[in-house]
Amino acid sequence: MSRLKTSQAVDVQVRSRGQVPQGAAAYAREKVLATLDHVSEPVLAAQVKLTQAVRCSAARPAIAQAVVDVSGRPVRAHVAASTMFEAVDLLQERLTARLARARRHGPRGLSDTAQEAWWDSAGHEHRPHRQHLPAEERRVERYKSFSRTRQTPEDAVIDLEAMDYDFWVFTDLVSGYDSVVYRDVRTGRHRLASLGPVGQEREAEGLLGVSTVPVPASTVPEAVQRLHLTGLPFVFFADTATGRGSVLYHRYDGHYGLIAPAR
Repeated sequence: MSRLKTSQAVDVQVRSRGQVPQGAAAYAREKVLATLDHVSEPVLAAQVKLTQAVRCSAARPAIAQAVVDVSGRPVRAHVAASTMFEAVDLLQERLTARLARARRHGPRGLSDTAQEAWWDSAGHEHRPHRQHLPAEERRVERYKSFSRTRQTPEDAVIDLEAMDYDFWVFTDLVSGYDSVVYRDVRTGRHRLASLGPVGQEREAEGLLGVSTVPVPASTVPEAVQRLHLTGLPFVFFADTATGRGSVLYHRYDGHYGLIAPAR
């Protein structure tokens, strides 16, 4: 299959923030283009963001992020390292793995190898460290919405992996309930939580673990308090103001982000 754009034709947009060393942007563009040279599907766009942290005390101050649009489906990688050139090398490695996984499972649904472990044995050591802020200084800094398009939990897992996120919030295609899939760091499996009942057959099939803990109903300020008290990376809750599922999570800058349904 021929590509809509060859790797040479893809305009890899590179943005820099902070004191990014000279030559790093060109190096990142070269590495991403080399990765895209192995992608047979149409590559519609590619964006790279390089951030050099201002805090000199940060253990891994160099952060690199890439988002590639493959046939209309984004694939993302996000890494941190001690130097920017090391971060770009790690970004290429992570992006190559994400693109290969996206090809293996196709644009919709799991492939015949659905029983394989989705968990990355390397863990999250590649991720940037979250900046610590005192609880009284934290604010809900960013509001995002998740798509109105419904999908299956299996497709949600594919999107979770392609975007290199810790969780993916969505509306279940069959039940119509707002739900979330996430990585369980204790077991290395993906789990599903939903505002509605979830059939245990999914867990029996070995594809997803199913959370049986009721999703709490709360306001956003109550969710902030729960996130602070539990120390969890995110909380999934039913917003009492809307009756819909929402996720409050820790951002890398130390503040909170909120994801709610698109209106």
